[in-house]
Amino acid sequence: MTYDTLILGAGAAGMMCAAHCGGRVLVIDHAKAAGEKIRISGGGRCNFTNMYAEPANFLSQNPHFCKSALARYTQWDFVSLVDSYGIKWHEKTLGQLFCDNSAKDIIALLRDLMDKAGAQLWLETAVESVSQSDGLFHARLVRGGKPLTVSARRVVLATGGKSIPKMGATGIAYQIAESFGLQVTETRPALVPLTFSAQPFAPISGTAIPGRVRAGNGSFDEAVLFTHRGLSGPAILQASSYWTEGDSVHLSLCPENDWMAILRQARSDTPRRQIGTALAEHLPKKLAQHLDEAWGLQDQLANTTDKRLAEVAELLADWELTPTGSEGYRTAEVTLGGIDTDGLSSKTMEAKDVPGLYAIGECVDVTGWLGGYNFQWAWSSAMACARAIAESD
Repeated sequence: MTYDTLILGAGAAGMMCAAHCGGRVLVIDHAKAAGEKIRISGGGRCNFTNMYAEPANFLSQNPHFCKSALARYTQWDFVSLVDSYGIKWHEKTLGQLFCDNSAKDIIALLRDLMDKAGAQLWLETAVESVSQSDGLFHARLVRGGKPLTVSARRVVLATGGKSIPKMGATGIAYQIAESFGLQVTETRPALVPLTFSAQPFAPISGTAIPGRVRAGNGSFDEAVLFTHRGLSGPAILQASSYWTEGDSVHLSLCPENDWMAILRQARSDTPRRQIGTALAEHLPKKLAQHLDEAWGLQDQLANTTDKRLAEVAELLADWELTPTGSEGYRTAEVTLGGIDTDGLSSKTMEAKDVPGLYAIGECVDVTGWLGGYNFQWAWSSAMACARAIAESD
């Protein structure tokens, strides 16, 4: 069995590529259904792109690498495709676009495009290894419990990263890439909740608040959620991509508040109140009580100097916390790092030193922010690859 193109992975990037690259195409995946990560994304409604997607929303050792693909297949190109299938969508917040109905609509769209293109799909098929000889790539597979070998002129790595292993994520793309001499940058969980071994926030688990979270050179204003094991919520997930183990994160509670002015006003209006009691007027009561105990805010406002108020205001505006870890790949939405972009063409996604070998989507060292950016990278990188393959035939 010889194909023009063998695509490993029937996720967003793999199916998009299969639908547009032309020729005899075989897509394989070890899952029971195609697009499983699409299906569970966005609470089952798939945050399929972001209105504001641009290169600045992506992390990579080479921040310029993603520019070409993103410019040549934009979020509006994918929105037009969604519209052409009559799929209704809405903006939820911050440019995040979701299906009105179900994430399954996006999977059905991709499957239909694949069918029209004549691409074959083999599910519940495992890849054991990929080698190259006589001008062809040879993939050793196991299908239905039986070993077989498939040959192809080209191989596209689209198996994703290590995130959400319960859905079958293995990082096999990295192993195959390395077997062909490509470098793989350090990988770690991203868009992931942060944890604290002492579980200091267990008593206030479930409490959410508007916040600004800063880690490394990333800063995000969105909701923060206190959990039994630590911190979560959109602002924390975003900042986690910029956080490295051992470093602290800086949390500003209700960043639009002028805390010094609020505390001074409270001292003027209700001087007999304690500082912590006054904060309960502006914070969730459980959180105010937690801070009251943690920071010793039992002093009466009347007896509190401006210097002390300034100290409390500073803590509220720049609360430094040092997580002990993260929830890991188990709950991480994506994998940070991956196949080194130095070894790939930004125009075609082809390996510079291995003609016919391509890598697209999450397995490449390009990681988007939370909010539809990683799906846009899947669509854009897949189209860069597909067009290059179609033009080469």
